[in-house]
Amino acid sequence: MRYALYFTPPKDDPLTALAALWLGRDAFSDDIFSDKAMGPVPEGHAELTADPRRYGFHATLKAPFELAGSVTECDLLDVAAEFAARTKAFTIPELVLGQLGHFFALVPGSLYQPLRDFASRVVKTFEPFRAPLSDHDIARRKPEGLTEPQRANLLRWGYPYVNDEFRFHMTLTGRVPTERQADMQEVLRERFADYIGKALAVSGLAVFIEEERGAPFTVRSWLPLSGA
Repeated sequence: MRYALYFTPPKDDPLTALAALWLGRDAFSDDIFSDKAMGPVPEGHAELTADPRRYGFHATLKAPFELAGSVTECDLLDVAAEFAARTKAFTIPELVLGQLGHFFALVPGSLYQPLRDFASRVVKTFEPFRAPLSDHDIARRKPEGLTEPQRANLLRWGYPYVNDEFRFHMTLTGRVPTERQADMQEVLRERFADYIGKALAVSGLAVFIEEERGAPFTVRSWLPLSGA
């Protein structure tokens, strides 16, 4: 069993519904959708969205981890509820379609310090719940290809992209071949037009679970932030 602290909009948010149809799975209900549910989709759509489909629509705050031996799921959920209750909801001023390497995601239009501060607080608050990474898990992150700060983050926090290396992104595709990227960008701009260039409310903290390695991630608990 692994756990993760993610941001995702509420279950009944229209963006959640749209992203679930696009990815082919709803992480709240674990319902599966065929490509036909979305209407016309690019060739190979199911394959191109396979990786983010397993994780569910989200932005990583604290990456998947096994629980430390000294804590339980109830302990984790209790602290998550306390954290959410004392953390004020806020709004990212603008969401845009971004391309990170070979994949596409919804990302902030510019650096937004309250978001970075929020993410860092999540990483540090929930660190006591994380069991140390195994040698296999470290190797999976290919540390030889990381920068020195990223390698340090991996060993200290269990994930390379935290604190100064954090980049908020809500993934919409897996790796898209170079020759198909322009078409994919056009499709995504059309499908997510109602959210691109608009603000995004960060109104909750979600605890996701993975029942066993390789299984789909599902929402175990979605906790509203203060004032949401």
